[in-house]
Amino acid sequence: MNNFNKNILITGGAGFIGSHVVRLFVNKYPEYRIVNLDKLTYAGNLANLKDVENAPNYTFVKADICDFEDMMRIFEEYSIDNVIHLAAESHVDRSIKDPFSFARTNVIGTLNLLEAARRSWVEGRDGVHTVSTHRFYHVSTDEVYGALEFDNTLFTEDTRYDPHSPYSASKASSDHFVRAYHDTYGLPVIISNCSNNYGPFQFPEKLIPLFINNIRNNKPLPVYGKGENVRDWLYVEDHARAIDLIFHEGKDGDTYNIGGFNEWKNIDLIKVMIKTVDRALGREDGESEKLITYVTDRAGHDLRYAIDSTKLKNELGWEPSLQFEEGIAKTVRWYLDHEDWMNNVTSGDYQKYYDAMYGR
Repeated sequence: MNNFNKNILITGGAGFIGSHVVRLFVNKYPEYRIVNLDKLTYAGNLANLKDVENAPNYTFVKADICDFEDMMRIFEEYSIDNVIHLAAESHVDRSIKDPFSFARTNVIGTLNLLEAARRSWVEGRDGVHTVSTHRFYHVSTDEVYGALEFDNTLFTEDTRYDPHSPYSASKASSDHFVRAYHDTYGLPVIISNCSNNYGPFQFPEKLIPLFINNIRNNKPLPVYGKGENVRDWLYVEDHARAIDLIFHEGKDGDTYNIGGFNEWKNIDLIKVMIKTVDRALGREDGESEKLITYVTDRAGHDLRYAIDSTKLKNELGWEPSLQFEEGIAKTVRWYLDHEDWMNNVTSGDYQKYYDAMYGR
């Protein structure tokens, strides 16, 4: 067996953000063994990691974080000493239709991992745990904070939790369990809360890949309400860089907000995407605006999210590398150049989901 400095379990590593984190760690840290744990639900795809699947420091394990005994086995078998936890149900519309699955995965699944880490690190192999040898890094969302008014306020690490959907409630609960394990058991934990991500390999139930695909295929572009909800957008590779930095240099027990300082109204973002895709396909600018279809607003739809990343910048020196126009151009180009990938992931569950949600 190879000797590695760390044995890091990355959960949800075949998903959108997770695959970027896995790729970064596998390539950047050959001295770490990266164990990618993923259940391979509709949003997890090993094709996202074809470029690293044969790396000597990479291992894939198919498993469900809701199975506690299996988590204990994996911690023991792979001598897991660090966790980066990204596995989660993450789509708000799905949480409204099936809140129980979100509670199971996001709350009980997180609790299973925390308890497996506690038993392994405190009661198990070494009997002690320190930040230098162990860390449980929980990746969360800005949606736990609720909504902001249309003013200059931003979510900070001290913003009171105020979740409004089953998804955000489940993530808020998981955050609380992580902090409780730090305060009660001394488990070395860290949390980050991030704004909306975009970029390659995102499952096309999310706005940007959904709309790129629909523009290309001349399908309706379903816009909730009047499209006036505001989101802060961050390129996924910038998020992965932030996770790397926080994992290695963040303060034990602390929270870091990760945002792009990059707010867009949904309708304005959609029009930028339309122009970018139309140009890439040789169409007239804005030709596909006729595809915009306004639909009934989502229940409990938060007005505005905006993250203040000042703490992360000041303490650890991180800031986003791309602004939206550059990032969306790269993203559009990737999806247009990877039509086989898109056709593969949209052939099953996605199409049923789209038809059910929008009646198409």
